[in-house]
Amino acid sequence: MPRPFAAPRAVVAISTDRVEREGHATHAGFHGYVHAVSAVAGALPLLLPSDAQALDADTLIASVDGVLLTGSPSNVDPARYDAPRPHAAMTLDPARDAAILPLLARLVEAGVPLLAVCRGFQELNVAFGGTLHPAVHTLPGRLDHREGDHDRPVERWYDDSHALRIVPGGRLAQLAGCEAVQVNSLHHQGIDRLGAGLRIEAVAPDGLVEAFSVADAPGFTLAVQWHPEMRVDDSPLARALFSGFGQACLARRDERLRSLSNRTS
Repeated sequence: MPRPFAAPRAVVAISTDRVEREGHATHAGFHGYVHAVSAVAGALPLLLPSDAQALDADTLIASVDGVLLTGSPSNVDPARYDAPRPHAAMTLDPARDAAILPLLARLVEAGVPLLAVCRGFQELNVAFGGTLHPAVHTLPGRLDHREGDHDRPVERWYDDSHALRIVPGGRLAQLAGCEAVQVNSLHHQGIDRLGAGLRIEAVAPDGLVEAFSVADAPGFTLAVQWHPEMRVDDSPLARALFSGFGQACLARRDERLRSLSNRTS
């Protein structure tokens, strides 16, 4: 007997870093993002190359049901928001900047669900005209948001590090179901000026913006400074974020398949 039809999973494109491996340019992504998209969002994760020549917004809009902007050891180049580098050893990824930043406004405008984490949070702010502090820990009155002792096991880097105040009535508040929570925020850069049209969703105890959404986005758009992908197995908030993102991607999948069916019938 023929197998019953099963609707395909939503497709989520995951941004990558451009790194060198054994002399070769490589597009790399951490497994935590793949696991979170597959196991919690319920979608098919596909790694998106950091190559501006290989990507275009129109094809992504027509082909995927969501985009996940990942965290990274690299930083958005301060030149992208007209600031100097704080030191020459700052880790950058110009190929990723060139590939990802020009796509973001188009993806949001088209209603493609977008979840941005850490570096992705910073990319989205810069894409909407915002600026960053290149080194938050050097600013008076700010917490040290960096990952701390590198001699610890990597898993311990993602332990909860500070409290978060969630703004009532926003997208994050709807997903979290509370107004205060602990998060595993670890980063060097942080928001200086919020981009145009972005709405604050949560702040750290030192006042640093830790989550925002795009106020008039037609689809799911949420950016968080912490790392929910590393805690989907033990954090209700992390699971809620990826579950909400996954539901939005499923709705986008249904819309995309209906549109495709209408064009071919």
